[in-house]
Amino acid sequence: MKKPLFLLTFILILVALACSTTTAGSGDSDSTSEAEDSAAPTPTAIADPGQPIQASADEPVVVTGTIPFTSPFFLDGNAEPFVMLEDQTGFILRDLHFEFPKAGQTIGPVELIDDSTLGFTLPLPAVPQATLNDLDQDGAEDKGVMVFQVAYWSNTWGDAYLEKRDGTGWSGAYTSAIVDPDREYEISAGHLIVWAPDSEQGFPSGFGEDALLFTADDPIQSIPAGYSIVDLNEEPFRIYKEANPVFELVEGSGQVNDLSTLKRAESFDALFEKVSNEYPFTEEKGIDWDALYAEFKPQVEAAGNNTEYYNVLKALTLRIPDGHVGISFDANIFYECCGGSVGLVLRELTDGRVIVTQVLSGTTGQSEGIQPGAEILSWNGQPVTEAIDAVQSFLGPYSTSWAERFDKVQMLTRVPPGSEVEISYRNPGAGARTVTLNAPDEYESLFAHLYYFNLDAVSLPIHGYTMDNGLGYIKITTFSDDYNLLARTFERYIQNAIDNSVPGLIIDVRENGGGSGGLAHNFAAYFFREETPIGRDLYFNDLTQQFEYTQWDDTIEPAPLLYRGDVVVLVGPNCVSACEGFAHYMTFLPNVTIIGHTPSAGAFGEVGQGQYTLPGDYSMQFPTGRPEDFDGNVVIEGTGVVPDIIVPVTYESVMGLVDAVLEAAIEALGK
Repeated sequence: MKKPLFLLTFILILVALACSTTTAGSGDSDSTSEAEDSAAPTPTAIADPGQPIQASADEPVVVTGTIPFTSPFFLDGNAEPFVMLEDQTGFILRDLHFEFPKAGQTIGPVELIDDSTLGFTLPLPAVPQATLNDLDQDGAEDKGVMVFQVAYWSNTWGDAYLEKRDGTGWSGAYTSAIVDPDREYEISAGHLIVWAPDSEQGFPSGFGEDALLFTADDPIQSIPAGYSIVDLNEEPFRIYKEANPVFELVEGSGQVNDLSTLKRAESFDALFEKVSNEYPFTEEKGIDWDALYAEFKPQVEAAGNNTEYYNVLKALTLRIPDGHVGISFDANIFYECCGGSVGLVLRELTDGRVIVTQVLSGTTGQSEGIQPGAEILSWNGQPVTEAIDAVQSFLGPYSTSWAERFDKVQMLTRVPPGSEVEISYRNPGAGARTVTLNAPDEYESLFAHLYYFNLDAVSLPIHGYTMDNGLGYIKITTFSDDYNLLARTFERYIQNAIDNSVPGLIIDVRENGGGSGGLAHNFAAYFFREETPIGRDLYFNDLTQQFEYTQWDDTIEPAPLLYRGDVVVLVGPNCVSACEGFAHYMTFLPNVTIIGHTPSAGAFGEVGQGQYTLPGDYSMQFPTGRPEDFDGNVVIEGTGVVPDIIVPVTYESVMGLVDAVLEAAIEALGK
């Protein structure tokens, strides 16, 4: 009887969908984060509480609505989600550093309606406490109005209100307004909410000749006192009152590209046109998109069923050496090619030997008498290293050779169920032996190889302790869990290390598949003494048809706490994406040493805007963001974070007799 595959399906979907930096700026609501010059009006300080406006029957009181979402990352880590009456002073001033005043943060609850929709309720205060902006462009000093959009947020840092680390500027996704990332996040349509202290204030009636809102050429109309809804979808803008307005928030650039309703060939054309333009590492990886199209388009057209179609798409992904490229997992196809095994878990040593680290109970490998510690000499008649070289890993593609090799060693053992495998091996203290074994259905050895299947089910994603030598040890297994929990837990460990004068810290991210790039960025900030520019990102602009830098540089600002001791960061091929971002940021510090058997995985292109759904209920992912240093060099992608100290993989380390990387860290810290 075949073993259930639902758990395997879930695990391998995570392999295909590594998460990375997802939003513009430092917040999780696609907010922006850097200032630029603007001729926008000067705002007035937080409004003094005054008398509520005399309410009419249609005076807005409470806003309700829905938040449709398609992004697979939308709910990741959002422990304290809410909608907010978001002060748009940041947009009015084009100030990406604008911090939302806590006194003006009016929030409302959200609830999950179904697997693709949230509902929200946002009661409006009688007198909002946001920033007044004089927008009538008449040169005279007026009281001004407060301008808001309804935006979805999640609180990660500090108290119950948003602070700078949660996000600044204005939201670009899951909002009542439509924000255009190709036009420097200009508001271009949708709905705003405006509050006026009296009926003597003005507000734009259109975008003006420059097609920009809140600039000098805006035509102006009067606006009534109190709350008004402004519909930007028509000009002149419609200004109206409604007691209970209902909005559907707009997902924005993170929305999945849905090609599922097209025929296979049509969807392939649409996918290829977009990906070939937006993929950020074409030159570095030597990808010839025209040649790939010429090769794979006829195969898509010839595909007679979903299995054949899937195999074509899977083959395409394997031609792009990028660990962030992938297609959803098909359990049946995996079963046919790789569902069988003799139950061995293998690791390759630095000296080239391949060692059996585990033999699963009840497998044909155990029945034969293969023991943990045995050396594999050959596989199906080939020297084992050559056999590994020839493996095409179903878990690919990969951005680096070491990440690929790590999986290929184990995927050597995966064969079609019922296959026979000839193995030459040598048990500890014994002579060589060659046997032919049957490989029935077996998955436990694969699960033993996949690190996330071996994490303690009840452990927190961050855990630490003080070692006997006085050093602190902190293990971070993800940046994609409950963000608030992760933030509070990490800060608590740092506070404890400072309070107890812990002389050195070991931060272990060897088994961390990534998650929130912003969270990884802010974790690193606890070790920075001063503001430090790190790099910048580029994305393809549909309007200019070229890659352009975002408006903000990646800059680390010191956190509220500073750990001053020496730090070692442990990395390896299972440190991926945002995990690599954290390790990379730490390399900017003189008191930090990176140690590992190998560099990290080297998969760092941002993927939030590169999600696709295709016919057959398949999904694909391609990076769209290109991270660079200030000299224009791609960072991390294809190279990983390279250790300062590379530790050989030895028999003792793969057998669990020693943690050689941890021992090297202790030695580096002088203990």
